[in-house]
Amino acid sequence: MRRKAVVLPDLGVPPRTVMTISHWFVEPGRTVWRGDRLVEVLVGAATFDVSAPHSGRLVKRFGRVDDPVAPGTILAYLDADDDPEDDPEPDADSGD
Repeated sequence: MRRKAVVLPDLGVPPRTVMTISHWFVEPGRTVWRGDRLVEVLVGAATFDVSAPHSGRLVKRFGRVDDPVAPGTILAYLDADDDPEDDPEPDADSGD
């Protein structure tokens, strides 16, 4: 297993747009699958769900409901299952 950060992506909103954590869907220690919703972020008048980028176990959450966040903020850490999609493909010239 590898520790992986869950990061709030750049949502393409104006810099002064207020973004806050509005709901956590998963408690630390729980197992999640890639694509599971982890946290909901309020972006102006809309919401954005941040999903698990990998399958694994949620080990740490950062921020509470109503805490402000910004693009690039680490929201959580996962102990991610080994996922072959995460590994680079071997070079065709290497003979692997």
